[in-house]
Amino acid sequence: MKDKKSKIEVQGFEINIVSKNNDDYISLTDIARQRDTERSDYILQNWLRNRSTIEFIGLWEQLRNPIFNSIEFDGIKNASGSNSFSLTPKRWIETTNAIGIISKTGRYGGTFAHKDIAFEFASWISPEFKLYLITEFQRLKEDENSRLSLEWNLNRTLSKLNYRIHTDAIKEHIIPENISKEQSNYVYASEADVLNVALFGKTAKQWRDENPNLEGNIRDYATIEQLLVLANIESLNAEFIRMEISQKERLLKLNQIAIIQIKSITKNINVQKLKE
Repeated sequence: MKDKKSKIEVQGFEINIVSKNNDDYISLTDIARQRDTERSDYILQNWLRNRSTIEFIGLWEQLRNPIFNSIEFDGIKNASGSNSFSLTPKRWIETTNAIGIISKTGRYGGTFAHKDIAFEFASWISPEFKLYLITEFQRLKEDENSRLSLEWNLNRTLSKLNYRIHTDAIKEHIIPENISKEQSNYVYASEADVLNVALFGKTAKQWRDENPNLEGNIRDYATIEQLLVLANIESLNAEFIRMEISQKERLLKLNQIAIIQIKSITKNINVQKLKE
């Protein structure tokens, strides 16, 4: 995943921040400029010479870094505090496999540290500066969370709208039309076509003529809603036949029942769950 870069301004100083794997790393180089704009590397090395600094960043690594080289760390800690001792970020990283401090090159280059370590360095630079840094950093995080929340709500709203548009399109497509006078007067040789016309508005032959490149039949391409209604009107048609209702009257009744049931089913949440 590509690193996310951002900036904050603290007491007139621009501080770069890089987010890696959901952890924020703040530029120690930028923080050091608060003390000396021309010698930020020297300021950082002076901080790293302190035994208390070594103990802090070493403890942080032991808590967070499973590949931290504790043996090399002990050697550095024992040597720290002496007049001849010096330590650069690069040496610390390479010797101990540290992950709390990183060096970057390029436009956003410099030495960065996990926010826990960066706040400790800022405290060494100036307690006042540290408080302003924490304040601005928290404001940045609140802004980011607010934008993420807004984006999530926007995506959720768009999803709802798209679902509604999709549902409405389905309704317009599958709700049967009222049987025309011509259709009701036509004598259908197959009871299957009576059901097809009542629900789909066309016979099986008419569908095949309209879709010569599709395999199967009209019912193979029916929606879940249409199949549910088809099963219902099939049972009703058998009952209407037993009652000796004419084909024309049965067709009109089944068509009206199909329209009512399709409208009802498309609003039913449980039916929608069948599609998930």
